[in-house]
Amino acid sequence: MFLENTVNHNEQFGWIEVIAGSMFSGKTEELIRRLKRATFAKQKVEIFKPAIDTRYDDENVVSHDNNKIRSTAVQAAENIRLLTSDVEVVGIDEAQFFDDEIVAVCNDLANRGVRVIVAGLDMDFQGNPFGPMPALMATAEYVTKVHAVCTRTGNLAHYSHRTIASKDLVVLGETDSYEPLSRGAYYKATHQDEIKQKQME
Repeated sequence: MFLENTVNHNEQFGWIEVIAGSMFSGKTEELIRRLKRATFAKQKVEIFKPAIDTRYDDENVVSHDNNKIRSTAVQAAENIRLLTSDVEVVGIDEAQFFDDEIVAVCNDLANRGVRVIVAGLDMDFQGNPFGPMPALMATAEYVTKVHAVCTRTGNLAHYSHRTIASKDLVVLGETDSYEPLSRGAYYKATHQDEIKQKQME
């Protein structure tokens, strides 16, 4: 991708970066990498995650590879506003679990001159856009789409297929509950799931 050098140092606005993809695609890993680089550069960094995400740790953002960085768990997006005075970089993990206010919060931070880095699932287990992620991707200056490897074909995967029987939108889980699939493998898997469901009825 070609980016023109249009930097105007008189403009004191920040920006939004979104890292999106399926489960096991390295979203959190990339978020942590960017935040650690900002920390090494001696920038003031604050990291947040939704309180609902308790899979690995209550206080840290943790990737599937067990890479971690200290964070603050918050109940609602509005809380981030109250905890981000005098910061240069804000990181937000699992943004799909936040309420829609997260979009306004990220834009307000960017308008204050903050670099905002957001990671989240772009689609839910049904293959639909997930929560506030579409709006975040639309308003962000930079969007990075990361991919997992399909467990059935070895191709690039961008769908998160749920392997347990639950229709709830939010089910926290790892490889015991989800697998990353390519478009073709996901289509076949969901078709097989529908057949099984009809046989059980």
